[in-house]
Amino acid sequence: MGPLDGLRVLAVEQYGAGPFGTQALADLGAEVIKIENPHEGGDVTRGLGPYFDDSLGRGAESLFFQAINRNKRSIALDLASAEGRAVFRDLARDADAIACNLRGDVPGRLGISHAGLSDVNPRLVCAFLTAYGRTGPRAAWPGYDYLIQAETGYFTLNGEPDAPPARFGLSIVDFMTGYCMALALVAGVMEARRTGVGRDVDVCLYDVGLANLNYLAAWSMNAGYTPRRVARSGHPTLVPCQLFRTADGWIFIMANKEKFFPPLCERLGVPELAGDPRFATFADRLAHRETLSGLLEQAFMTAPTDHWLARLAGVVPVAPVLGVREALESPFAAERGMITEITADSGAALRVVGSPFRGWEGGGGRAAPPLGRDSEAILQAAGYAPDEIDRLRGLGVLI
Repeated sequence: MGPLDGLRVLAVEQYGAGPFGTQALADLGAEVIKIENPHEGGDVTRGLGPYFDDSLGRGAESLFFQAINRNKRSIALDLASAEGRAVFRDLARDADAIACNLRGDVPGRLGISHAGLSDVNPRLVCAFLTAYGRTGPRAAWPGYDYLIQAETGYFTLNGEPDAPPARFGLSIVDFMTGYCMALALVAGVMEARRTGVGRDVDVCLYDVGLANLNYLAAWSMNAGYTPRRVARSGHPTLVPCQLFRTADGWIFIMANKEKFFPPLCERLGVPELAGDPRFATFADRLAHRETLSGLLEQAFMTAPTDHWLARLAGVVPVAPVLGVREALESPFAAERGMITEITADSGAALRVVGSPFRGWEGGGGRAAPPLGRDSEAILQAAGYAPDEIDRLRGLGVLI
């Protein structure tokens, strides 16, 4: 039982951003009921490879699907049919919110909005996550994370100066927008519980992608700053804040306060650099970035990464450069409890990265559900008799 226990969310969702956001709600104790199309095999990611685990149950084998749908319930309901929409309206009576990440023009056609459902539940909050918004010239456009990264400047910020534009290595805009939707949904529900009236709330990938530019946007719009990629993944203005090669790999240093530069030089065995007038201040070090980088790297190259971590950790901000597998196997990740297990209906266990929200203890929880696992239980709780459930199944509205 988490802090959101008692929050009921109908999730009309698929793929990545929406399910990632509602998984955060489920991790915090909300009841998230995933509404899936029975005629298309449910959420498209149920069939998304290349990695599957047959022990997790039919329709729930995809490891991608499992990564963003834990702790949820599933009902397979055809919202394209009048009967399915009628059932959905019945479920909306007892829900606090709807989370929907269908293409911007689709929710309106299905009657999913506060205006369309307020007659059955005036307190209902409808939270929409789209690519480009539900209104305007792009409402019907399909959109994905990498497209947003391309259009909002991310590609020009990543990679080495002379390399082609590069995307961020994860679907970071998807994940950020999922969290934004979850926050907007909870805010809407808090308001509805205070006022008795729900609302529509909207977030979109494009807006979040642009909002993430943050201080770079402020610099650009107000001071004429044009971001440029910096060698060694360096900070645009602070030096040394960058990658360095060591005897056996790479290390990242962030001497982002003046107080960090002298102890960095001392522990590297080059204390004279701290007193060199070329490197006396941030402005001096920026003006002599290449020279200083070369001198520091000469020192770093004399010993392996672990040696420098032992020398610098807790004194200067420092981190090893790890591969994904190494990061997941890190003793610190284990110490933080970030690697956990979820359990499938079959009893099979799956290792996953856990929730980053702390303060509410608990295990990894329940694995993502097989398609339609909870259809009958959910409809029975809504007052549907067994013969009516059988009728809906016979019509293909429900599985």
